[in-house]
Amino acid sequence: MLQGWDNFYYLIGSAAAGLIGLLFVVMTLTAGRDRSRIVRAAGIYMTPTIVTFGVVLAISAIAMAPGLPLVPRGVAFGLFALSGLAASARGFVGIARLRKEPQPPHWSDHWCYGVAPVVMYLGLTAVIAATFWGHSSWAPFALGGLLLSLLLLGIRNAWDLVTWMTPGPAGATDATNASGPNPPA
Repeated sequence: MLQGWDNFYYLIGSAAAGLIGLLFVVMTLTAGRDRSRIVRAAGIYMTPTIVTFGVVLAISAIAMAPGLPLVPRGVAFGLFALSGLAASARGFVGIARLRKEPQPPHWSDHWCYGVAPVVMYLGLTAVIAATFWGHSSWAPFALGGLLLSLLLLGIRNAWDLVTWMTPGPAGATDATNASGPNPPA
């Protein structure tokens, strides 16, 4: 069912793996920041972003695994999609709670870290079911499109995190930033 997709999965899987590594490097940029804020933001913003890259990487690796029967492949895809959904839903709830803070997150955080990933993971779960249990001819294209969309959204969110986490000019205080990656407008 996924014959001929090897280069695609190799490309997006490699990109996801490299971006996971870069996010770990970015975490070193948080030195000198308020530790409690960083830990809270990491749970709400960083974890779902890393999970997104991990899901793209894992599904790509499983798609390229030679000789893996169709049903175990579909079950593994589904488990990874559900783990991404759980991480995104947790982030969505965390951002909703932050909206009550004196410095709420930027409006785009709700959409880019919450709504869009949840919708994409729900779609991914449906496409996986259509691919492996319905044997739909369009499903591999939808699966590839959703994985690429997740990768691109993860890149957008990682860029947002990096620009929030990088230290400001010397002498700048942490109070100048909002409670999440985007400062309020």
